Amino acid sequence: MTNQFADQLLKTLEDQVEDHVNDPVKIFQNLSPQQLLKPATNGGWSIAQCLWHLNSYGDYYLPKIKSGLIKKYPANPDIKSTWLGSYFTRMMKPGAQMKKYKAFKNHIPPVQLEADKVVAKFIHQQEQLLSPWKQAWNTDLNRVHIPIFILGWMKLKLGDVFLFIIAHNERRFQQAKRNLTLQCLANLVIL
Repeated sequence: MTNQFADQLLKTLEDQVEDHVNDPVKIFQNLSPQQLLKPATNGGWSIAQCLWHLNSYGDYYLPKIKSGLIKKYPANPDIKSTWLGSYFTRMMKPGAQMKKYKAFKNHIPPVQLEADKVVAKFIHQQEQLLSPWKQAWNTDLNRVHIPIFILGWMKLKLGDVFLFIIAHNERRFQQAKRNLTLQCLANLVIL
């Protein structure tokens, strides 16, 4: 990638992370526990379960990202994604061709949750993601490698990890917003 393209990509992704901080504050933080815990009308996860699922990934990746950034590598404007990193990111990107994937056992949310704590943790984790994200702008994202949760011995470049996390967060965040929209529509029909 050229320096201009890399800067544009980093800025776009940073904007998404900032949206993942601001939108839950505006949308989810003021909902009742009943609204946050209500299962989706299609049998899917509740809003709180979607956010808990993302928190479980944050619990894994955030400490690894922070420790990976301890190593100081001069910034490299040439961000190169691996085939595996590109594959994982494409799998998670929301869009018209979105395919359903079963969550891994450790990342399946329980039904009973303290909804307000789940929302607060999600907001906090997104804020935590912004700090290493800003630090990553000054780091060679090709040289820092992070173990993936599926196989600890397999590692992805930090750039690929950021792309995956942000795409995955967007996917589940959209799922949570759809759940809220369906709840609102159901309430309109009842009225």
